[in-house]
Amino acid sequence: MGSSGCCFRSTRMSKVVSIPTATKMQVIWRNEIVREFLAEFISTFVMMVFGLGAVAHMVLGGKLGSYLAVNLGFGFGVTMGVHMAGNISGAHMNAAVTFTSCALGRMSWKKFPVYVLGQFLGSFVAAATIYGLFYTAIIDFSGGKLMVTGPTATANIFATYLPDHMTLWRGFLDEVVVTGVLQLCLSAIADKDNNPALPGTQAIVTGILVVIIGISLGMNSGYAINPSRDLPPRFFTFLAGWGSQVFSTKDWWWVPVVAPPLGAYCGAIIYLFFVGSNKRQEPQVLENSLTLEDRKIPVLPKTMSHQHGTSSLTPVSVFPEDRPSVLYHH
Repeated sequence: MGSSGCCFRSTRMSKVVSIPTATKMQVIWRNEIVREFLAEFISTFVMMVFGLGAVAHMVLGGKLGSYLAVNLGFGFGVTMGVHMAGNISGAHMNAAVTFTSCALGRMSWKKFPVYVLGQFLGSFVAAATIYGLFYTAIIDFSGGKLMVTGPTATANIFATYLPDHMTLWRGFLDEVVVTGVLQLCLSAIADKDNNPALPGTQAIVTGILVVIIGISLGMNSGYAINPSRDLPPRFFTFLAGWGSQVFSTKDWWWVPVVAPPLGAYCGAIIYLFFVGSNKRQEPQVLENSLTLEDRKIPVLPKTMSHQHGTSSLTPVSVFPEDRPSVLYHH
């Protein structure tokens, strides 16, 4: 009898404790910043798993992989990421895109570290996942030695490295230009006042853009065009046994971190100058002050209309308005 009463009290107490805990967790999970962080994490993870997996096939699998497959892996990885998080965070998956969104006033700078942390963690976990999945293939290919350079190098599965025909500063310029082209096209895809991607097609159009960039401009520097794509996997290889050479080889490591934000910002400014400033301005009506917001050129496409207390962003014009959306990449 006494023991039964004790059990009853214990069960009732656990219920009393669990209800407030569950409520707190719900409140945390519904917080906009938390949701955006988680959305950037999972969308970047998905993009990177598909992209790095394709690179692993090219490096380790012989005829099972190809450079075209790498472009398709990253491109359609971006597409899946946009579908996954586009209406929550805008699915940037790219610190250069997030930087440009903040620099152009499309998003608060307070969100910058939240987005970038989510992207970096998602990318790091994706690198660890690919390492685990392909571990035996990596060991077999490399003879048990984790090499950064040479015919049995495997560090290039995870991060970009300059080829012999490129110098450091030519590689820097290449990353600036290629990322600028990416952002230039994303601005067009998202511009509701010009000729944007059709509603519902933004994700696939953005993925195709990444594929085209890889096919046409990717040879020189591996088109990192994204700090979130390059630095976290590079850091993972440092921890996993490839050593400090992943940072010291040609002193390249900092270029995919610094050059893409500069290139993305320049690409957005070029679009605004050549296209945005030439768009016909309709007379403004005071009653409809929201029109001014609608005329701003999104840094990235938005994907779907999103009813939320605060705006969103995008790659092609349907993400919540204060979070320029999507993107990416490799």
